Amino acid sequence: MDKTKVTPKDFVLWVGAMVTLYAGVIAFINLIFDYINHAFPNPVTDSYSYYSGYSTSVSYEMAALIVLTPVFLILMRVIRNDMAHDHSRREVWVRRWALFLTLFLAGATMVVDLIILLNTFLQGEDLTTGFLLKVLTVLLVTGLGFMHFLADLRGYWDREPMRARMVNYAVGAVVLITIIAGFFILGTPQQMREKKQDAIRVQDLQNIQYQIVNYWQQKEKLPVSLAELNDPITNNMLPVDPQTKAQYSYETTGKMAFKLCATFANAGDSMEGGPYRPTAKPMEPVSAGTPIQDSWQHGAGEACFERIIDPERYPPYPKTAGF
Repeated sequence: MDKTKVTPKDFVLWVGAMVTLYAGVIAFINLIFDYINHAFPNPVTDSYSYYSGYSTSVSYEMAALIVLTPVFLILMRVIRNDMAHDHSRREVWVRRWALFLTLFLAGATMVVDLIILLNTFLQGEDLTTGFLLKVLTVLLVTGLGFMHFLADLRGYWDREPMRARMVNYAVGAVVLITIIAGFFILGTPQQMREKKQDAIRVQDLQNIQYQIVNYWQQKEKLPVSLAELNDPITNNMLPVDPQTKAQYSYETTGKMAFKLCATFANAGDSMEGGPYRPTAKPMEPVSAGTPIQDSWQHGAGEACFERIIDPERYPPYPKTAGF
């Protein structure tokens, strides 16, 4: 029977350290996976964009690492200081359970990772660069973790406190470099805010375009101003610029032609993969067999999008007798 009693401090420190460790490792691996997806995108499975799931997951993982890493390092520092002053703290059951559980999880993860790699190879699937890098990432992270906690179980870090501190510094440096890399890929928070605002502007223009087409189909004329599209009965109110709160610019250029303008913070080559609301298709007539191109590219500053309604593609709505 264990003669060394577990104090509430022991329990809280070890449980807290293991929870922050597991959560931090998961966030770190997922962040590296996102970087790999960005460097080696798969057009079938990696439908990420700066405006949707990709930026959201990366920013969350970066935030998790920024908080969890120092918490874990501080908890482990306190634990090691306690063991240095009271050697019996090494024998508490919560420490042994935490170390053995971590070794089991790290070993099991490596085995599963190798099984996935071998299974993919045996099925004849392409071992892409992105896939191999993900497998290597999991092996490296779990393998280094396994060796670290195996050494801890054998008392190596107690005998080598300087090396233990060096490992802590190295882990902190690796995490810091990984987080900094995210700013080069995604941009600063200010740049991300601008990109999201630009995405909202394109969505708003798509929405307004749809309403203009619908207005023409109902009345067979274009609205003189955007104010005519407001409908308090259906609670249909026109969107405004997300930053300046100013109305978007609208001008008729012909009987069935108009243009919409907005001021963008950055250039946008394509909205493919970005947020989407159901809208009318691009209105320029195209010949049979010609693919419809993305019609929302824009530069930084004011950009205008000219549209011509094709009545064959967007015929007026039939008039109901008696109305």
